[in-house]
This record gives sequence, structure tokens and C-alpha cells, in this order.
Amino acid sequence: MVEDWDEMAAGLGRLVGQVRGGIPEVMKGFSAMAKAATAAGALDTKTKELIALAIGIAVRCHGCLAFHCRTLAELGATREEVMEVIGMAVYMGGGPSLMYGALALEAYDQNVAE
Repeated sequence: MVEDWDEMAAGLGRLVGQVRGGIPEVMKGFSAMAKAATAAGALDTKTKELIALAIGIAVRCHGCLAFHCRTLAELGATREEVMEVIGMAVYMGGGPSLMYGALALEAYDQNVAE
């Protein structure tokens, strides 16, 4: 295991809570944007979370992997769907995205195993 993704999400959640307390109005706006962006529309919520994971891989964001893989596991995404997302992210981001794609797969597998 490279990372404990559940612990990473928990730790980041605590830190984000501190940020939320320091800049509550900004965080209210961010939360409203997140809720609106992930709401089902022409694309369902799971598809939007798969897109978010691809972006998280491409921009190399560990926290994004932790949170979006957790949500994808909760939404019933399959390992095959996650693998295809990793494929698209590698296509768009090259070798660095491959390394983060491998981390994303580990994060997804840990969340499904729980």
C-alpha cells in the first residue's frame, strides 16, 4: 500500500474544517458550487464524479483522488469504469498521469474493500 486513502481523506477533512472556520463565506460559496456542479442534469452524478477523478489525476491532486474515489465507491462505480477514467487521464496527461492513475486505482480499491 502506498497511501492510506481513508486516513488522507479524514486528515484533509479536518484541515478543510479549519479553513471553513477561517473563511466561512468563501467555503459556503465553494460548497454551493460543488453541490450545483455535481447535481444530476444531462450527466448523472456518477459520471460527473468520474470526470472529477480524471481531472484529479491529470492535475496530480492526492486529496482529489481520496475524496472522489470514496464518492465513486459509494455511488457504485465499477473498477472497470475507474480503469477507463485512468486511461483517459493518461491519454491527456502522459506519464505523470499514469503514476497518479495508479494511485487512484489504489484509492478506489481501498474504498470498495471497506
